[in-house]
Amino acid sequence: MTATTASADARAPRLLVVRNDKLGDFMLAWPALAALKKAKPAPHVSVLVPDYTAPMARLCPWIDDVIIDPGEQAPKDAQRALLATMRKGGFTAMLTLYSTTRIGWLGLRAGIPLRMAPATKWAQLFYNRRVTQRRSRSAKPEYIYNLELAEAMIRALGLSSEQPPTPPHWPLAPQERNAQRSALGQALGLDETRPWVFLHPGSGGSAVNLTPEAYAGLAQGIDRRLVESGEHPPHWILTAGPGEEAVAEALVKTLDEAGLSAYRQPACAGLADFAQSLAAADAFIAGSTGPLHVAGCLNLITVGFYPSHRSATPLRWQTCNDADRRLAFHPPTDAGHQDMSAIDLEDAASATAARLRKINRARSTA
Repeated sequence: MTATTASADARAPRLLVVRNDKLGDFMLAWPALAALKKAKPAPHVSVLVPDYTAPMARLCPWIDDVIIDPGEQAPKDAQRALLATMRKGGFTAMLTLYSTTRIGWLGLRAGIPLRMAPATKWAQLFYNRRVTQRRSRSAKPEYIYNLELAEAMIRALGLSSEQPPTPPHWPLAPQERNAQRSALGQALGLDETRPWVFLHPGSGGSAVNLTPEAYAGLAQGIDRRLVESGEHPPHWILTAGPGEEAVAEALVKTLDEAGLSAYRQPACAGLADFAQSLAAADAFIAGSTGPLHVAGCLNLITVGFYPSHRSATPLRWQTCNDADRRLAFHPPTDAGHQDMSAIDLEDAASATAARLRKINRARSTA
């Protein structure tokens, strides 16, 4: 190590970033984590996450260490152990992307000098740097709110920053994606010339969603449009979270009976394996769920279905892939904000088929 490098390392702050809620929320923090890690001198970035999202945190290229939050309901000894870990971390600063009173109090008791969070609720009393965002208005995507907090932390620490990070926010090496495609293709006997579309009909219990019947109609509409225009229809790979397997299997049967090329995704060994397997896809279709945001971080084509409620709109929970790689649909303003049956699936099928035509044409000229 050179003297210059050693000096830079000595000046690098130790940063604790907190996003201790659901998978989708955590994936939408990856652009902010990328911005922090790319600052100069690059901080040592630890994250505080629940056990559920820890496998994804360990895959994230912008994270150095993972600390498990046992949760608000954990026994007192687990809470004391977390506080001890935070004290031993020697953190220069703590950035809480979604503030809670408990985490603010822990940061204060841990003696972290700089503690930053959105200026909301009673929790802000425990932070000495607050950023006004008014997230309840849902005027911006969640990942932009997170990115703004990261930029505020970079300024507060006196670091220099580059241009804002661009997709993919999970930059897998080409050989990793090729390995995932090869494994899936061999397991299911897939044709490489056809688009591979992953369809995730479950909701994870966190969002309203299309019915399995609506997803079946959407898939048939996409297939029909591609066949009518002389294009390759996709292979449909049905995915599922824990407890959602029966829905996926029933939908495979429905699509197969309708003449579509449909398969159940091979079993995955946990969340990390599932997330990496998505790299095999050309497109990912789902409701506003965690897997949709994993696909967004991979910069896949995403087709998302959202309610119209202000706190859950396509704008607020926009995927963080390139703008030309995301499609989003929601009920019209004159329908109930959770009436997913009011979504125009013909429009969704046409727009999705148009994206898949681009894949077909790119492959035909490769």
